[in-house]
Amino acid sequence: MPGAEAHGQRPTLGYRPVAKGLHWITAAAVFGLLALGLWMTDLPIGLTKLEAYAWHKWIGLTVFLLTVARLIWRWHAPPPPLPDAVTRWERRLAPVSHAALLVLLVALPITGWLMSSAGGVEIFWFGLVPLPNPVPRDAGLFERLRTAHHWLAWTLMAVLALHVAAVIRHDVLRRDGVFRRMWPSR
Repeated sequence: MPGAEAHGQRPTLGYRPVAKGLHWITAAAVFGLLALGLWMTDLPIGLTKLEAYAWHKWIGLTVFLLTVARLIWRWHAPPPPLPDAVTRWERRLAPVSHAALLVLLVALPITGWLMSSAGGVEIFWFGLVPLPNPVPRDAGLFERLRTAHHWLAWTLMAVLALHVAAVIRHDVLRRDGVFRRMWPSR
């Protein structure tokens, strides 16, 4: 942030390009997955629904791999410190909300994969790479996993709404540099 030192603040440090790339690719994939997931569930049985479910699974597993890569990168290159203008309660809430997002981005693909397995549906990632079936076919387990996947998706949407609200608060209302740390052009 230009002139931060002159106002007694340390300059806002941005995330590294790898973290930014993983963040924005994941964000695009997640918003696409949520839209696809909401749309596909009401489709009539047929080829379009089957293709939509296949793409949902493929992209979901990709999000899982991206999230694992983000976790590894985060261990290698921890996030930059928050700007001084960030309040104490925001400093406490930020890691909790980020952890919730990361947990959900791991849990959703896993429950989806387990659900497919319990439903007796094999997954071939992008039609090429066969994934093992980690659980046997079981209608009761399928229903429990479907319910868990459903509620995890709604929880993700709620946490994402809070995340976007925080972006608006920091960048539009406070202009404290938090959002600009993740913006690709920095």
